[in-house]
Amino acid sequence: MSVKQHTVVDSPYGLLTLVAEDGLLCGLYMTGQRHRPPEETFGIRDESPFAAAQDQLEAYFAGELKEFTLELRLNGTDFQRRVWDRLRRIPYGETRTYGELADDLGNPGASRAVGLANGKNPIGIIVPCHRVVGANGGLTGYGGGLDRKQRLLDFESGTALF
Repeated sequence: MSVKQHTVVDSPYGLLTLVAEDGLLCGLYMTGQRHRPPEETFGIRDESPFAAAQDQLEAYFAGELKEFTLELRLNGTDFQRRVWDRLRRIPYGETRTYGELADDLGNPGASRAVGLANGKNPIGIIVPCHRVVGANGGLTGYGGGLDRKQRLLDFESGTALF
């Protein structure tokens, strides 16, 4: 039986709930986030498994970290995990379209499925789903809200600092 723990940390985006399963980060949820699991599924409140995640998030928000190196537990379908793996390969400060990700997965017709998997990403910011934009380069859905997505993209492009 797996053990879940969670903690809540402050960020420039408001409170972030970090969730671990068997000591591995499996969730990062923003307040008001779409597809946020119910609180009762987060396990007991305990900060012990989150030191590295907190350190890396602080460094990221300080502009000192461009790539997270945390070991993650990504719970989802095989297709979702493949999409989330591709998200982690998008370099800091860059964006990709849903179509480009579908092409990268070898399934050019799957841009809608890529979008659905992107929207179910359980570890926002660290698995950078905010770096995915529409075919015309415009902002499209983001579980944390389009305002947060724009702020993250502006931050990474150097046009906004926290």
